[in-house]
Amino acid sequence: MRAGIAGRGLAPEAFWRLTPAELMLILGGGAAAIRPLDRPGFEALRARFPDAEAPPSAPGGGPQPEERKRT
Repeated sequence: MRAGIAGRGLAPEAFWRLTPAELMLILGGGAAAIRPLDRPGFEALRARFPDAEAPPSAPGGGPQPEERKRT
């Protein structure tokens, strides 16, 4: 907060409206510190936070088409 308000002259309201990316730029992180999510990073997130099955009562819940019994 000191870097944004005292160092850069931002009003407190403007400081609190900054996005994390904007704050990193102000603090000298630059574009090199902000990388897009690549495939390995995405796969790591998927492994860490897998999608939960929707309950049958939820929209899109219940058995998926490949799981339904064919008659």
